[in-house]
Amino acid sequence: MVSAADPRAAAAGAEMLRAGGSATDAVIATMLALGVVEPQSSGIGGGGFLVTGSADGQVDSFDGREAAPAAAGPQWFFRDGHALDKGAAIPGGRSVGVPGNLALAALAHARHGHLPWARLFDPAIRLARDGYVVTPRLNATLALAKSVATIDPAARALWFDAQGAPVAVGTVVRNPALAQILERIARDGPRAFYRGANAAALAAHVAGSPINPAPMTAADLGAYRARAVDPVCAPYRAWKVCSMGPPSAGGIAVLQVLGMLQRFDLKALGPASPVSWHLMAEAERLAFADRDRFVADPAFVQVPAKGLLDPAYIAARSALISQSSTLPAALPGAPAGASDAYALAAPIDEHGTTHFVAVDARGDVASYTSTVESAFGSGLMVNGYVLNNELTDFNLDPDRDGKPTANRVEPGKQPRSSMSPVVVYDAAGHVRMAAGAAGGVTIPAQVIRLLIGTLDWGMDARSAIGQGVVMPFPEGRGGAVLAVESGTSLESMIPALTALGHGKVVAIPMRLKANAVEHTAGGWRGAADPRSEGATATP
Repeated sequence: MVSAADPRAAAAGAEMLRAGGSATDAVIATMLALGVVEPQSSGIGGGGFLVTGSADGQVDSFDGREAAPAAAGPQWFFRDGHALDKGAAIPGGRSVGVPGNLALAALAHARHGHLPWARLFDPAIRLARDGYVVTPRLNATLALAKSVATIDPAARALWFDAQGAPVAVGTVVRNPALAQILERIARDGPRAFYRGANAAALAAHVAGSPINPAPMTAADLGAYRARAVDPVCAPYRAWKVCSMGPPSAGGIAVLQVLGMLQRFDLKALGPASPVSWHLMAEAERLAFADRDRFVADPAFVQVPAKGLLDPAYIAARSALISQSSTLPAALPGAPAGASDAYALAAPIDEHGTTHFVAVDARGDVASYTSTVESAFGSGLMVNGYVLNNELTDFNLDPDRDGKPTANRVEPGKQPRSSMSPVVVYDAAGHVRMAAGAAGGVTIPAQVIRLLIGTLDWGMDARSAIGQGVVMPFPEGRGGAVLAVESGTSLESMIPALTALGHGKVVAIPMRLKANAVEHTAGGWRGAADPRSEGATATP
């Protein structure tokens, strides 16, 4: 079974399972297909994180996060002595990181793939060559992101008509340039992307961008390596939850929040209680404060991951939370192994992503979050694929209060992320669920409400995904604000949440998107976010 944000991509993964492929084969094929039909969110010009879980309990995680070029430095986003604001930093070459998705795919395939590498590309090549139909979501995103999506002439020609309007829903789009590069990568392996003509073209396009040109070289691509890293795992009641470690901060945040909530009887409170959502928000505030102080690329920064997840530390953080009142300020803690060399930085806004999951006939699962960051990334396009703007996930201003921030730009460094792919095991050691979400800074909150909905409240995954989200905007944004998703039952809880002490509670629309597969008494079941065009496919 495969669950993804687009039915054509889910079908691509299911095709691999039908051919005897592994869950890892399936999510790689899904990623490649999403790069064709959902170009606003992911593709080979971006990066991602993959967590795999075997039926016998082995969990692996793979880091394919984009990296800063060798010429980058702390003042990478400075102009006239001042840091650019994020809106000015996104478009063009300076925001582009060296893409990691294909290197991740190759590394994971070498470990867990069953089918030949080239076979994984077949559905994406067909979609790019023969054409795909523009969906309402793609059309709407083109309209919303027109200023970025029209920067590059190749992108304008692909998705906009002669009058400059997004191509209509139902239009068949063919992307022969993307089909050709996918065919080369299928035949020659990832070196066809990271070396030779494609690497030279990508670097030249970034360096020659009409907006924010930046010194990227073919050597930057040739030097890129995906990494197999240790996952982060922790118990939650009777279950074991595993996710991605740094440079993703999402996995640690999810595990911290679950750990802080264990002492509360969420099952008895239930989803209709404002107190349940208040407790989630308070734990998220504390976890996000730790994230903004301590988590960054561990190749550059001493990340106290073990200390942040230490049960005694989690218990101490949980003790700060009250069922009847709100913390006046959520500040970072002092976990073991933490350095005082780095300042608490302002939170980073993140945007476009996609998530997809698969389970194969052996019961192995794969949970993959992929992104180009903002909608249509940097707006630049090479060989038919969109280039990310992932470097704007760094702190654009590298220092605060006289200290460097952990997540500042450095050459070869990967920016921090909120992506939180998870795999959950039950007390008997069987896979209970594989899941994840898209939506920037809301990703941990989406995953948390999905896990609590299924594990505490007995919901099926689709119902749990359909719940609203509470999203605390931490100190550093001009005071603490609690946002709830408008149009959900949470909106009616605003008076009760305000009475609990949340000073400003607002209802806002949220572009959420989560996917899961879960094992139930009746067998495997898939779940796609009802807000999205997502779907579940079976072989």
